[in-house]
This record gives sequence, C-alpha cells and structure tokens, in this order.
Amino acid sequence: MSTPRLVATDLDGTLLHSDGTVTDRTRAVLEELDARGVPVVFTTGRPIRWMEELWADVGGHGLAICSNGALVYDVARREVRDFRAVPREVGVAVAEQLRSAVPGTHFAVEHTTGWASEVDFPRHPDDRAERHTGHLADIFGDDVVKVLAVHRDLEPEDFWRRAEASVGEQVVTTWSSSFALVEMSAAGVTKATTLATLAAEMGVAREDVVAFGDMPNDLAMLEWAGTSYAMANAHPSVHDLADHRAPANDDDGVAEVLSDLFGLSR
Repeated sequence: MSTPRLVATDLDGTLLHSDGTVTDRTRAVLEELDARGVPVVFTTGRPIRWMEELWADVGGHGLAICSNGALVYDVARREVRDFRAVPREVGVAVAEQLRSAVPGTHFAVEHTTGWASEVDFPRHPDDRAERHTGHLADIFGDDVVKVLAVHRDLEPEDFWRRAEASVGEQVVTTWSSSFALVEMSAAGVTKATTLATLAAEMGVAREDVVAFGDMPNDLAMLEWAGTSYAMANAHPSVHDLADHRAPANDDDGVAEVLSDLFGLSR
C-alpha cells in the first residue's frame, strides 16, 4: 500500500500490552508520526473514565473515538466534542426485550460523564469510579452512549448471538470482553461510522486509512479502512476479515507494522 495518511488503532489487545501499558517503543513511534503530521485516531470501546491514565501516552493531541464510536473526545481540550446517544425509549425497550429473551440479564449504562447500573450488575475489579444504582428506567438519561448487558452463566459469544437475534435490528450489538458482556450502541453507530466522519473532515479517503484491531467490536472499522491488520492474538473473526496480520500486542505489533509502513528506524 501507499504510505497511509491516517492511522486508526484499537487499544486493549492491540496497541496496549496485556498489562494495559504503552511501551517505550510504541510511544516513540506515535511521537514520530505526530511530528510528521500523521493523525493517529484511537478507537476504543473504553469509556472516557477509563482513559484518563492513558492520555499522556496515547493521546495528548488530536481526537479519540470512545465507547465503540458513540463519542468523540478532544484530547487536547479534555472535553467531549460530539456524541451519539441511545434514545431513552429505545434503550429501555431493548433492555426489557432482551431480559425477556434471555432471563438473568442485567444492565448498566455509560453516560458521557460516568456510569450507572442495576443493583445486580457486577463491578469490574479495576473500575473504582462512582456509580449510581437503581431501576434501569430511573438511571437512563439523555446522554447514554452505551448500554451494557451482562449474563453470569453464558459464554460470551453465545450471549452476543442471542442478544443480536433479539435486539440487533434496534441497536448495534457487539462484544470485546472475555466474559458475557454485550455492548449496545445507537442504531448505525460503530467505530467505522465515526471514523469515516472524522476522515472526511480531515480530507482523507478510506483508501489512505490503515486500521488495527483484535476483537469483534473492531470488525466494522477494519472492513471500512483501506488497509486492515488483525493482531496475532485477535479473535478468529478478526483474522478472517482483516487484510493482514500484525504481531501480537505484547510484541508491539502496531509499532512494528507502522515502522515498516512509514520507514521508521527500529
């Protein structure tokens, strides 16, 4: 391919090592691309509140796409530039429908400024952020960018397929976790749709975009980008779709490929 004009990369399982860190090598590559004026857009399922410790390493400039495409964050200004909310009436109805189809499902919602959940929704061990609990209809505001559904007894892919069959025509369903957690965005909202909008604003054609990912929530982005890389550690569905394979995240796979594409010293 010709030298890319825009780089889009997922974070967990892709740019970051398994311990959640950014290596010196990866940081050096990002800094060199920044110096060359090549935009690097970080496209993650993470909410903003899970990004604060990473901005210095993977941000500090430009824009980031968070919550699977539902939110665009201005890193330099530390503010939400744009978001696409799940309409309250849609989100509450979808939850009722999914709970009826798959009993034992519990829900949480990601707001632009935090999160809230039903009482029985489990807390991630690394998440220390304050959360409000209550009935879904009571905690569902006008700025919900993602609805989370969890099931304690089902396998991740089984739960996602059942959720997709139940509510997939009303919201976008995907998953990126090692347990049965389904992530739901407003209809038509994916990493790909938001990345396409940003690329158009920058005057960059999709053929000039290279994208990296590892999980099903990256599939739409990888399919849209002119050139796509699945990490060696990626889910089989990502390997099947992507154009190329990059070394694993713990081997600095993104930095390795970018060094080749841009002719960077190692």
